[in-house]
Amino acid sequence: MTPSGGVTVRVPAKVNVQLAVGAARPDGFHDLANVFLAVSLYDEVTATPADELTITCEGPDADKVPLDRTNLAARAAELLAARHGISPDVHLHIAKDIPVAGGMAGGSADGAGALLACDALWGLNSSRADLLEICAELGSDVPFSLVGGAALGTGRGEKLTELPVGGAFHWVFAVADGGLSTPTVFAEFDRLAEGAEIPDPTASPALLDALRTGDTTALAAALTNDLQPAALSLRPSLAATLTAGTDAGALATLVSGSGPTTAFLAKDAESAEAVAAALIASGTCRTARVATSPAPGAIVLPSA
Repeated sequence: MTPSGGVTVRVPAKVNVQLAVGAARPDGFHDLANVFLAVSLYDEVTATPADELTITCEGPDADKVPLDRTNLAARAAELLAARHGISPDVHLHIAKDIPVAGGMAGGSADGAGALLACDALWGLNSSRADLLEICAELGSDVPFSLVGGAALGTGRGEKLTELPVGGAFHWVFAVADGGLSTPTVFAEFDRLAEGAEIPDPTASPALLDALRTGDTTALAAALTNDLQPAALSLRPSLAATLTAGTDAGALATLVSGSGPTTAFLAKDAESAEAVAAALIASGTCRTARVATSPAPGAIVLPSA
């Protein structure tokens, strides 16, 4: 608990080291083989007692974060309160450091962070299974934001199998101007794939082995994102960012999730710093951030 009587939860961003997308289902979703890796860029969500549910936000692009009931943090508080028959009277303050609408699950992270913070604030002591069930109701990426580390997401991404990781991986994330809507990117995927035979999504054995052994070179060779062509179709300028990262010495490049953040795997920390500097100098992105993986999932921070 914080001195003000609140609870602060730190929750990580993610990168999809594999995103295999199946054909659209009747419910509009797509079956996925989605290999998540949590990275060391974090939001912090603080829950404090209040007379009603309110949200505030600070940090990069905070003005683009909705402060109404459409925010996943607010929905998390409402779902948790409804499950326990209490009123969601809480103030949620989000300190953003994960890119907004950048394909790194920042909104999902805030939902998971708010859920854990409210559970602790209200003394509910919910089981991990109960929290994950609410996370899945909130959205496909929210369960992983709670779990962290590495995991394979199947179904629409919400059914998680945690994965072993044998070492640290070094990343650079280039933040683009503006965001991309995940539903819009999936719609573009459907348009580009119209008439084509789409195989059932499966996890790559080579990629899972690279994670397990901590082999950066093998991971670089196995990175894939089936949404990348759709993201590039909607935002052609991302191609120049990917090229700039390759020219700077990145081992592999890909669009992160639905974009428009682009991800670059580097061989070590020094190389990551060099790639980040080159990307910023290239003028093809707004900024570039260095991070490592795997990172822990949502955790309650000790009081100051």
